[in-house]
Amino acid sequence: MQKIGFIGLGIMGAPMAGHLIAAGHTLYLHSRSGVPGELTQAGGTVCASAAEVARNADIIITMVPDTPHVEEVLFGANGVASAITAGKVVIDMSSISPVATKEFAAKIAALGAHYIDAPVSGGEVGAKAATLTIMCGGDEAVFERVKPLFEKMGKNITLVGGVGDGQITKVANQIIVALNIEAVSEALLLAAKAGADPARVRQALMGGFANSRVLEVHGERMIKRTFNPGFRIELHQKDLNLALSTARAVGVSLPNTATAQELFNSCAAQGGSQWDHSGMVRALERLADFEIGTGA
Repeated sequence: MQKIGFIGLGIMGAPMAGHLIAAGHTLYLHSRSGVPGELTQAGGTVCASAAEVARNADIIITMVPDTPHVEEVLFGANGVASAITAGKVVIDMSSISPVATKEFAAKIAALGAHYIDAPVSGGEVGAKAATLTIMCGGDEAVFERVKPLFEKMGKNITLVGGVGDGQITKVANQIIVALNIEAVSEALLLAAKAGADPARVRQALMGGFANSRVLEVHGERMIKRTFNPGFRIELHQKDLNLALSTARAVGVSLPNTATAQELFNSCAAQGGSQWDHSGMVRALERLADFEIGTGA
């Protein structure tokens, strides 16, 4: 059993840490929002700072919202870097900038420690069920060392390449998801506005080549008007910002990604930052002056 630190215990982090405790590992916990009582009751130890986590644990996992949060946890006052020692491993499971990830990894390596970026896909449901897809970048030997921990939190675990490649993979994932949501939104909106029953259209499409998890899960949300998250629009906006900024850095044009981001921006402007990302359909509905679920 290992001594593991876990920093960031929100919607995703808390159940992920819980799986590691249930597997018998010793966990040292820190979160700016406080450590959930169920984790301490299960045997986790609360730490006052990220530095305290790093002093106690051999493997330190971060699961926080965005690039600046990872930077603060690692290199801020009482951060991980102030207490980490040679041979320890930092695993960042947040979804952040691939460029910044390489910079963070270099700083950690200069201290004699190792760095793996391992962003996840699967949302709150996947975190609770331990079925997350985990996309990793880093040294293969270090990855093999920590892979048994990933196996307690997810099912599809892939070492994509070097440091930063996990984050690039997550950015690619979020592009595909966003464009699928946009495509399903347009298709169901067109069908409903033309007079067809969108629920039956969705059912028919799920039997063919157009089927997808987005059509299955988010198509139903669009029809039933259930836009409680899920995965919040503001988080998908953040991920598409990463996609577009990375595209600018490497000289790639992503026109449809930019369109999807503008639709999310429209939702946010209407107070929808906290909607599930399937709520993108509402931006298209406003353009059509028609809602899928109401027939009016």
